[in-house]
Amino acid sequence: MSRIGLDATDIRILAAVQKHGQLSKTRLAEIVNLSPTPCLARLTRLKGAGLIRGYHADIALERIGSFSQVIVTISLALHRKVDFDRFETHIRALPEVTECIATGGGMDYVLKVLTPNLAAFQTLMETMLEAELGIQRYMTYIVTRQVKSAQPDIVGLMRQTAAQD
Repeated sequence: MSRIGLDATDIRILAAVQKHGQLSKTRLAEIVNLSPTPCLARLTRLKGAGLIRGYHADIALERIGSFSQVIVTISLALHRKVDFDRFETHIRALPEVTECIATGGGMDYVLKVLTPNLAAFQTLMETMLEAELGIQRYMTYIVTRQVKSAQPDIVGLMRQTAAQD
């Protein structure tokens, strides 16, 4: 994946969109200190380059109902491309799996799973095991409370990256 050259204004636009979601071109221009037309042109370019995947609301699920959130680490028995592809294709189709990251080291994947209750989670895991996805072992961690959830500080990350170059 190639990197896209971004300047400080592009970074300010991305940070504003990340923090506030969709904004009118006038409001976005005010936040990033740029006139509306060039600001919209830059935003369009950033979207076209695939840097903005979408706009999402942060829903307070705990105010809607009681759900079970479980972190699952998974290790596959075999490590061929076909094994990873089969597993990842299956996971993408499961709405209960809200996040899945591939990792190096002791475990192959870390999943965040959200179900109505623990019985539904257990049913999901049994279904995954029956699907013969090559799961060698898995560990589950029941989430008791969320301490922090945040988007990355894109301005700070870019500043640190520039300092290292």
